[in-house]
Amino acid sequence: MGDSSASSLYQVLLVFVSLIPCFAEKWDIYLVLMEGDPVAFHGSTFTTTNDNTIKPNFNSDLSKAYAKKLVDSHDQFLQSTFETGSYNKLYSFKHIVNGFAVHTTASQAEKLKHAQQIKLVERDRGAKLMTTYTPQFLGLPQGVWTQEGGDKNAGEGIVIGVIDTGINPFHPSFAYDPLNPFSSNISHFSGACETGPLFPVTSCNGKIVSARFFSAGAQAVATLNTSVDFLSPYDAVGHGSHVASTAAGNGGVPVVVNGFFYGRASGMAPRARIAVYKALYPTVGTLADVVAAIDQATQDGVDIINLSIGPDEPPTDTPTFLSLFDVYMLFARRAGVFVVQAAGNRGPGSSTVVSYSPWAVGAAACSTDRYYPGSLLLGNGQKVGGVGLSGPTMGGLLLSKLLLAKDALKVDGTFPRTPQFMEECQYPEAFDPTLVLGSIVICTFSAGFYNETSTLTAIINTARTLRFMGFVLLANSNYGDYIAEPIPFAVSGILIPKVSSSQIILQYYEQQTGRDERGFATKFNAQAALGEGRVASFEGRAPSVGRFSSRGPDFIDVNRNPTDVLKPDVLAPGHQIWAAWSPISALEPIISGYNFALLSGTSMATPHLAGIAALIKQKNPSWTPSMIASAISSTATKYDNYGELIMAEGSDLGSLYNSTHFDFGAGLVSATRAIDPGLVLSSEFEDYISFLCSLPNIDRFMIKAVTGAWCNQSLSHPANLNLPSVTVSSLVKSLTVQRSFKNVGNKSETYLSSVVRPNGTTVNLYPPWFTVAPLGSQVLDIEFNVIQAMGQFSFGEIVLTGSLNHIIRIPLSVRPVSIF
Repeated sequence: MGDSSASSLYQVLLVFVSLIPCFAEKWDIYLVLMEGDPVAFHGSTFTTTNDNTIKPNFNSDLSKAYAKKLVDSHDQFLQSTFETGSYNKLYSFKHIVNGFAVHTTASQAEKLKHAQQIKLVERDRGAKLMTTYTPQFLGLPQGVWTQEGGDKNAGEGIVIGVIDTGINPFHPSFAYDPLNPFSSNISHFSGACETGPLFPVTSCNGKIVSARFFSAGAQAVATLNTSVDFLSPYDAVGHGSHVASTAAGNGGVPVVVNGFFYGRASGMAPRARIAVYKALYPTVGTLADVVAAIDQATQDGVDIINLSIGPDEPPTDTPTFLSLFDVYMLFARRAGVFVVQAAGNRGPGSSTVVSYSPWAVGAAACSTDRYYPGSLLLGNGQKVGGVGLSGPTMGGLLLSKLLLAKDALKVDGTFPRTPQFMEECQYPEAFDPTLVLGSIVICTFSAGFYNETSTLTAIINTARTLRFMGFVLLANSNYGDYIAEPIPFAVSGILIPKVSSSQIILQYYEQQTGRDERGFATKFNAQAALGEGRVASFEGRAPSVGRFSSRGPDFIDVNRNPTDVLKPDVLAPGHQIWAAWSPISALEPIISGYNFALLSGTSMATPHLAGIAALIKQKNPSWTPSMIASAISSTATKYDNYGELIMAEGSDLGSLYNSTHFDFGAGLVSATRAIDPGLVLSSEFEDYISFLCSLPNIDRFMIKAVTGAWCNQSLSHPANLNLPSVTVSSLVKSLTVQRSFKNVGNKSETYLSSVVRPNGTTVNLYPPWFTVAPLGSQVLDIEFNVIQAMGQFSFGEIVLTGSLNHIIRIPLSVRPVSIF
C-alpha cells in the first residue's frame, strides 16, 4: 500500500513538473502576415472618387465577401495549428494586408514561423506617444487660407484620420456650427460612430465624422483601469485631442486656462473633418491596436493618417523598412492615403529617428518665436528670468518674504530626512505652517526630480495646502541645468532651470538670512515678488530644431547602419503648442481639469503637416500622396526669421549649433509655397518595391513575403528612388542618380539648375537648364564624384529656379568614403 501511494505521488509530481513550463511561459502579442492578397489589392471592384482618383471600393459586395473569406481562413488556420485555449486571436487584418494579431506564447509563435501559409511573424513592440499661434507663424491666415476662401473653408472636403488616444468630443475645437454647415461631399468616406463611456452617439456631429476604438491588444497584455481606460473613443489622456485640434480644430477657439485668456487656437485645416481611431490607453499601448486602426482607417476612406504615436525603438530582427508597422504604412500609401508620422523624441543624438521609410513623411519639431518669460524680482532689485505660466504675486511689485524650504521645516518634525521632504516641497507636513504662510518658498531640484519620483504637482499641492504666496524651483549645481517647459500653475510659481540663475538667488538669500552657530536660520530678511508669466513675447531667432526632436541619419537595422533615405523629412512647429485637452488628463495630473494644454514634442509637429497636407489635397484633389509629400519637402525653407540657417538645440540647455538635413530634413514647412510648388516628384508602390530590392544585403524572399511583390526590377542604386532629396550613405568614386520632375502648373516654365556641393564631392547636373510644359516631365541627371574621402556625411542642395518664381530645393546628404 505504501509503494502504491508513493508511485501515485510520484506520478502527480511528474504531471505537475511537466505543466510548469506551460504555466510559466510568458504570453505576448504577435503580428502575423499570411499568404494571399488583402481586399484592397485582390481585384475587388474599384471606385472613382469625385476628384477622379481610383481607389479600392471596400464596401462592395465582392469586397465584403472576400473580407469574410480572409477572416474565416485566419480562424481555420489557427484552429488547425493550435490547441483550444493556447491562443487568443485579437484581430484579423484584411483590408490592406492579409494577417492577424494573436496573443500566445513564444513557443507557439515558433510554430507559426514554420507554417507554410505564413509570411512573417513579429512580436509586438508596444506603442508610445511621441509627446494657437502656429497658423500665424506659418503664414496660413494671410496665405493658404485666403486662397481657400478663409478659415471657414480651409480643408473643406478632406478627412484626417487621427490614430491616437481618442478625442474629447465636448471640446469647442470639435463643435459643429449650424450657422456654417459643411458643404462638401465626403462620399469617399464611410466610417462609424462607436459609443461607450463618456462618448454618446451625438459625439459624431459632422465635424467628428467617425469614431472607433481598438482595445483587444491592450486588454490582452494589461489589466485596464476602468476609471481611465474607457472602452470608447473618449480621450482620457488628452494627447489625441491635442493632436486632432492642431490638425483640424475649429478656427478661432478661445484658449482660457485658470481664467486667463491666452489667445485663440485654430487647426491647420480648420474645416477638415476628423475621423477618430483610439488605439492607445493610459495604462498601455500595443502595435496590434495601432495597425488594426490603420487597417480600418484605410478601409473607411480617410485622406490622411496622422501618427503621433508608434514604436519607440527599431525592430530587432528585421530591416527597419520591413517591420510590420512600416509595411502597414506602405500599404496605406498604396491605397492612396497620405501618412505622416512623428520622427521621435530621442534627440539630439544622431540616428535616433523612429520614422524610417520613404513612403511616410517623418516630422521633426521646432520652436516658434513665441515664448512666455517669467521673472523673479529680488529685494535688492535684481530680476532673474525663468519659466512658469502663472499670475504675479501682489501685482508683481509688492515684495513677500522669501524662504528656503530647508529653513522652513518643522523643528521637531518626524518626517524622513530625504530630499523630497527636506528641499523638494513634496509634503506639506514637513513645513512649519506659520512660517511659510504668505511666503515665497524656494524648492530645489534634487534626487527626487532627477529620479522622476518627485513632481511639480506635489509642489503645487503643498503650496495650496499651506497657502504659500508662491514657489520657486531652483536648479541644483549637483544635477546641473534642467529642462523647463511652461506649465499653467494654479498658484504663483516659477521654474529656474539654470544653475547660474539659481546661484544669484541663493547668494542674495544668504546675504539676507541670519543663522545661529548650528546653521539654523533665525532671521528672514530676504524678499521677492513673482512677475506676470502668462503674457507671451514674440522676438528672437526662430525656428530652431527642438532638443528632443530625433535626428538622422536614417538607418536600416538595429545596428544603425545608415541607408539612402533622408530622415526626418521636414520640420514643423512642435514646441509649446496650445491645443485642445481632456480634463481627465490621466497621464499629466498637473494639468487635470484643463481644456487646453501647452505641449512640446514631435507629436505636435506631426498634425501641423497633416493639416497642411489637407490644404494641399483640397487645392489639388487628384494629387497622389507622394506628390503632396514632394510639394511639402521641395518648398520648405532652411532659413530662420533672421535670414540665417536654422539652428538646432544641443544637449546643453540654451546651446545651439549649425543644423543639417539630419536635424530638419528639407527645412521648415511653407504651406503657401507647398500649395503651388511648380514641380513635384512622385514614387508609387512599384518604385518602393524596386527601392527595397536594390538595398545591399537585403533578403529578397523576405521582401516577397512581406509585400507580396517579387524583385522583378530593382534600382541601379537605392538613391535612385524618386524622392525630393538625395541621400548617399556610401559614395565610392562616382555615382549618377536621376530625379524626374512633373510640372503641375498650368503654364510652361523654364528652370535653371544650380548646386551647392557637399564637402568632398563635385556635383554635375544635366541638363543645366530646361523648359517643361504643363503636365510634362523632365529627368535631371545628378553626377557625384569623390574628391576627398570624408568618412562622414556632408551636405548640400540642388536649387531649381523657375521663370515663374517657383523654387525647388532638393537636399543632398552624401558620405564620400573612397576616391577609388
